[in-house]
Amino acid sequence: MAKYKVAGYVKLAKLWEKTADKAVPYHEQYYKGKYQDDPQMELVGVYIDITGQKNIRNRKQMLRLIADCMSGKVNCIATQTRAYLAANNEEFFFLIHLLFGLAPPVEIVTEDTDYIFDTITNTDHQKETLKATAAEYKKMDPDGYEKWKADIMKAIKKL
Repeated sequence: MAKYKVAGYVKLAKLWEKTADKAVPYHEQYYKGKYQDDPQMELVGVYIDITGQKNIRNRKQMLRLIADCMSGKVNCIATQTRAYLAANNEEFFFLIHLLFGLAPPVEIVTEDTDYIFDTITNTDHQKETLKATAAEYKKMDPDGYEKWKADIMKAIKKL
């Protein structure tokens, strides 16, 4: 079995800009340590946004991560909490819809004690539930999803 190509993702508040020289290496080392001995995982990058921007289209590292998922460089996103991925449910499920629609779909692994996602082990059919919920969000606002996706693609092209 091929290894998962994992990317660590962190979104830190703007106040971390003052200590970015410590925060960035800390998170990079965290993910290196977490996956260095995992026979199923290969860490291919750590993406860290330090920003006050909540929307994905305004977070450069998240946009780079999405682009790398689309190109096949990344097929698993690891993050400490789902809140790092998106600030609200709609954007989270739009993102899930996009990532799960890629071939192969991107896996999501979080560590949040309240909402642990692990679509690789897929306990309790999380992947299917997330995919179905994401499809429902898109179905409720198909124009909103298409606008969101167009905004993401436009922002990626500007990188």
